[in-house]
Amino acid sequence: MNKDAQMRAAINQKLIETGERERLKELLRAKLIECGWKDQLKAHCKEVIKEKGLEHVTVDDLVAEITPKGRAQFVHVPSCLGTASYRDSAILLPSPLRRLLG
Repeated sequence: MNKDAQMRAAINQKLIETGERERLKELLRAKLIECGWKDQLKAHCKEVIKEKGLEHVTVDDLVAEITPKGRAQFVHVPSCLGTASYRDSAILLPSPLRRLLG
């Protein structure tokens, strides 16, 4: 395992141990909802179902259809979250993680 992979693994482990990983996931989930990302994907799902018909769409079809759009929209999420949110999240990290991140 290279040094970057070791660092990522150590950070991930520390996030899990401290419960910060779940807290950060919840913070991100809330921000995505606030930014409208979730609603946009939900609307896209409804469009796909309307176009193809409910009886002709499976969950796998929806996942295949919305994944590229969700990832493309996710590129714009940082501007919605704002850099202050990133800084705030970093400040709230436990001190061992702040030391690891430098």
